[in-house]
Amino acid sequence: MKTILYIIQKEFLQVFRNKSMLPIIFVVPIVQLIILVNAATFEMKHIRISVVDLDLSGTSRRLTSKFQGSPFYQVSHTAFSYKEAEEEMKKGNVDMILQIPAGFEKKLIKESHAKVQFVINAINGQTAGLTNAYSTMILLDFNRDVVVENINSAMVAGLKNIQTDYSYWYNPKLNYKTYMVPGILVLLVTIISLLLSGMNIVREKEIGTIEQINVTPIKKIQFIAGKLIPFWIIALFELAFGLAISKLLFNIPMEGNLGLIFMAASVYIFVILSFGLLISTITNTQQQAMLVSFFFMVVFILMSGLFTSVESMPQWAQTLDRLNPLMYFMKIMRMVLLKGSGFADISHLFWSLVIYAAIIISVAIRRYRKVA
Repeated sequence: MKTILYIIQKEFLQVFRNKSMLPIIFVVPIVQLIILVNAATFEMKHIRISVVDLDLSGTSRRLTSKFQGSPFYQVSHTAFSYKEAEEEMKKGNVDMILQIPAGFEKKLIKESHAKVQFVINAINGQTAGLTNAYSTMILLDFNRDVVVENINSAMVAGLKNIQTDYSYWYNPKLNYKTYMVPGILVLLVTIISLLLSGMNIVREKEIGTIEQINVTPIKKIQFIAGKLIPFWIIALFELAFGLAISKLLFNIPMEGNLGLIFMAASVYIFVILSFGLLISTITNTQQQAMLVSFFFMVVFILMSGLFTSVESMPQWAQTLDRLNPLMYFMKIMRMVLLKGSGFADISHLFWSLVIYAAIIISVAIRRYRKVA
């Protein structure tokens, strides 16, 4: 046990002596958290719209004002020909074209129906879908106002309205930051853990100290434990500090037991550190370790459910995602923090991480060869 403590002490001294690494470990993740939480959002708040009003009537102006009054839209261009508006869309200056044809008001009064056209930039399919949904809701609201204005008062008095009250579970204000912060915290802790553990032993190889360690009576398990435990402690500290920042700056709800979070995090960080150790056994330089870590990190992040739901992926991708440790801990973080889930709710995810940890550390230890 004393041997392990000496190695842990050496690792902490090595970390704190490296002045260039300290900001990367303790400052950069917090800065990234603050920036990414505000930047990584699918909320549509500034949809630039070009209005082609060929009717120039009071009704067409009312419809245009409906879009102007919405917090999601910004009428940044008006035109009197569709081609002019289309050119603006091709240049990337507008996201949507609202075309109101000539005779719009007349048809609405005489024939009780009229048409308008939405042309939406659909390069980003998800953005286009949201834009279409918002625009349709505004048009339906406008249509309802027109119907109420044109039926007689006796009929209006006889109508009974159905009032709908909405209640959103776990995120009542539909704040996208509430959804993103737990995921980004997992991402930052993962990056720090994987890079530090992946490059640590490789650094020993590069500077030549690994040969000196290999000829000492230190056992392989003692060496690996002494190497991983310091970064395990640092990663848990990063998570705790990140949770505190999330609560103070973004007021993220913490409905569940934080002890449960840290219990799951302890196992998850051990998985990532073991994965980094495995990478360090198959690489010879820090550059190689970084490239290999980056390759796996990109795959893990994109398939973790950080931005898109795992359930919406193809079946083969969902099956493959069972090898992704980020997916398990991402779900645990969101379930415990936002839903207040207990251990019974996350037990299948937790035990999956435990099995993952046992397998990956076994492979990493087997791959690492100590020559005495």
